[in-house]
Order: sequence, then C-alpha cells, then structure tokens
Amino acid sequence: MATFKKTALKVVIACLAVSALAACGSDKDSSASTAGGTSPSSQASAKKEISISVFDRGEVPAEEGNYESNRWTEWINNNAPATVKWVPVPRNEAQTKLNTLIASGGAPDLIWEYDRNYIAQLVNQGAIQPVDSYIEKYSTSYKKYLEEHPELDSFLTFDGKKYAVASVRGVESIANHGMWIRQDWLDKLGLKTPATVDELIEVAKKFKDGDPDGNGKADTVPIVFNGNGVPIIRELFMASESQWYVNGDKLEYGRVTDRYMDSLAFQKQLFDGGLIDKEYITDKNFQRSMQFWTTGKAGIMLGAWNMEAEFLDLKKNVPEAKMTALESLSTPYGKSGLYQEAAPGIFVSFNSNLKEDKIEAAFKFLDWMIDTGWKPLKYGEENVHYKDVEGVPQIIDADKFRKEVTFARELPIVNQYEQKPEWFPVMAASDALSQEYAKEKANSLTLAMKNTYRRDIAYGPSQPEVSQLIATFAPIAQQIEAKVVTGGTSMTAQTGIDEIRKEWKRLGGDAVEKTVNEWYLENKNQLK
Repeated sequence: MATFKKTALKVVIACLAVSALAACGSDKDSSASTAGGTSPSSQASAKKEISISVFDRGEVPAEEGNYESNRWTEWINNNAPATVKWVPVPRNEAQTKLNTLIASGGAPDLIWEYDRNYIAQLVNQGAIQPVDSYIEKYSTSYKKYLEEHPELDSFLTFDGKKYAVASVRGVESIANHGMWIRQDWLDKLGLKTPATVDELIEVAKKFKDGDPDGNGKADTVPIVFNGNGVPIIRELFMASESQWYVNGDKLEYGRVTDRYMDSLAFQKQLFDGGLIDKEYITDKNFQRSMQFWTTGKAGIMLGAWNMEAEFLDLKKNVPEAKMTALESLSTPYGKSGLYQEAAPGIFVSFNSNLKEDKIEAAFKFLDWMIDTGWKPLKYGEENVHYKDVEGVPQIIDADKFRKEVTFARELPIVNQYEQKPEWFPVMAASDALSQEYAKEKANSLTLAMKNTYRRDIAYGPSQPEVSQLIATFAPIAQQIEAKVVTGGTSMTAQTGIDEIRKEWKRLGGDAVEKTVNEWYLENKNQLK
C-alpha cells in the first residue's frame, strides 16, 4: 500500500461516514502487506507471538476471510514488532466465552472488553495481572500517552494498581444517544424548537393534532424511539437505571430516586396523551417505530446522535422532509447531556499466566499501535479507500470502504482515532443528499457533546453482590414500570416508585447500599 502522507498521519479521525461495523476479513493481496510502514515479513520468525481476543460480530464478508486471518491481520503481522494470533469470541457471549477459556487455561495473552466491571471480576478472580511495573520497564510511547491522558488513570486502577491499558475514545465514540425532530413540521405549524420537557409535550400535541404531514388524517405518531428511547427519558431527569448518584455524602441507586419517579410520570404522560406509540412495549425490535419515522408519520425521534440510515430512508420516502438534531432538554432538575460514554475505550488486560518475555513483546506491540499502527486499520489505504483532502481523509467509495476496512475497527486495541464535526462534509460524498446529512450529522454531534452528561462518579461499584442484586431487581422493576406507564389511573408514578423501593429492600437493597457506600468512602478521591 501507499505510505500515508504526513498530513494524514496527523489527523486523529477517519472515514467513519459509514456506520461502525466490526471484526476482520481476509484478502491476501500484496498491497495490504506494506501500508503504513516497512514490511519486515522476512524477520517474522524472530518476533514473539502474542494472542489477543477480538469480538466476533458475524459481519466479516466471506471474500474477506475470517477473524483470524484477513488482509489486516496479515498487514499487522508484516509491520508490527510482534506477530498476533487473534482469538474470536462471540460479541453477545463474549464474557461467557472468555470465562470458559480462562477456566480451561486457554485464554489469550491479552483479554479485552468495553465493560470495566468485567475487568474488575477478572482482577478479583486473579485471572489478570497488574502492569504498572511493565509499563515503566518496557513502554515508551504508551507510557507517554498515559502521561498525556491522566483522565484514564482512575479507570485503569484496581486496588491501587493498574490492571489494564486503554486509550481515550474519540468524541464521536463518547457521544452516544441523540434526539431528532422534523424541522419542516415545526416550520409548517409555526412552532419553536422545544427546550424543556414541558415544551416537548406541547410540540408533540401539535404534531398529533395539527396534521403536519398534510394528508387530512389523524395518523401521525408524535414521538418514536429505538432502544435508546426510554433510557433517554431517564437521562433527561438524571436518573439512569444503571448508575449510582451522589446524594449528600452518600451514593443512591438511580432507579429508586425521586427523579426516577418523575421520569416515570413524564413517560406516563406521553403514553396517556397518545404522544408515543401505544404498542411500543411489544415493539421489541423497534421496527414499527422505525417504519413510522421513515415513512414520514413521526415527528420526534429518541435514538442515537448518528441516524444516517433513518435519514436516508426518510428522504427517500418524503424528499421534502427536514430532519435535524435536538439539544438535550431541561427538566425541573436542570439540564444534563444525553448519555455519553466514559473516556476509556477498550480495556485491555494481561493474562495472569503471561510470562515477562511476552509481556515485553506485548508492550512493544502496544507502543507501535498507539503511534501509527492504528491508522491504516481505521483509514484504509490512501488513494484506494480514501484520499487526503487538506488533512481530512475522504472516503472514495463508501461500499468498498465498508466491505474492506470497517470490519477492522477493533483491531487497533489502543489508538488515537477521532472525528471532528467540521470534517463530516469533507469526508462525505459530494452529492446533495450526502452533503445534507453530513451537515446535520456535524450539528448532531456538536449538540450531543454540548451539555455534560451527569456521571457523579467515574465508574460504578463492581462487587458481585451489587451486580447480582441489580440483575435480579431489573426485570421486577420493569414490570412495575410497565404498569405505571400503561395502566391509566390504576397506578400512579408515586405508587410505582413505592413498589419499586419495596422490592429493592426485599431483595437486600439496604445491605447493598451499605456495601456500596463503604466502597465509595474508601475510593472517593479516585472516583472524581
């Protein structure tokens, strides 16, 4: 492959105008073996081999090979200071599969997950080892990177020692949830963009009764959502069902707070008013909701900050539609951003059985990856998959890029990959529709990051009894919440939260809260 231009090497983002997919493929042409550096394949036998887990997402094109062997795994082994054996684990069963491998003694040298709690479990099991001294002894580039990103330190530290390495997510990966609205409907009905939850309800009522699609029928559904929809309602009220919040000098579980009760009342108001689809609970895959949106029958979408497919489908069916992003809304509790990921991306841990010679090889590999190794795995090949436009990598052929590059996105287990909103129009194709969405996408990412998401502590407690209680409690709470929202006058939000709190206590919530707050006091300074 062609060597990357200096300007391209300085950018911290790449070609994600297509949606992120995952994993790897196989095309063993000679061009893939030389991209981004020299080809030391003749010295491969002298290099140490390390094994690394990789998520099997079932998305590798057959012609690209498989997760173990493909154009990019070959490129890595030809250019990295170590050869890598990739060990696929099914994404939806990754932790179960890794646990089985660990128990059998067959786990890879480097084990990674996005879930910090899982890494904490491995620490408690003695399945992984601390790496502080090895960073000092064997690393240069990654050690420097850590010094430049002190925000990672608390996430990587368990019981005073670092048990994982990670790199900082790009802003496009930190941003997650998002809200969208039909600007053309607002304009037609003479409405202002809602800024509060009360204003959202008023706009939704006008979308329901004002015939915004102009067909003379009362057939619009004001608000639809995908799997992010209900969590977004919780986020507006700063009451996520998966988080602990600081209340005075203690932590309280989000699902038992007064704010959570108010989020239920808001959700019930939407349901009772016919402002959300009455069948949303049974719409498990959200296909019905997406059909309302893409056929032009819905006005507000609670989803992700990047909704390219939904935009394109809507424009195909309703060319005059104008879909634009909404900023997070104010509630009586103030304004919080919608869900944003914590700073670390992948948590990479070291198998406790890994010997020091391989640990040295692993850190040489990580140093290479954090420096330049990640770039071809994110950008592809210059003048084949992208071209450099004033320092911005512009995709040449979206289908080719999707097929040949995006499946490698998780191979750079540490990286410096980031997108900037102002680059989206440059990165996108030049046709009018692509440019229209690129501008909306840039606006959406900007709004998604405008308000800080409320996360009172860097990460939550990981004690087994805490996780077990929450897992047992969740389906019970969900049943109560469904009764609150859909039960009309039979159950109020206050009655619902009383039942939820009663179940929390019955299952041992008081004891768990005591454990959590003891942990909080011990680790308070590290959790900021």
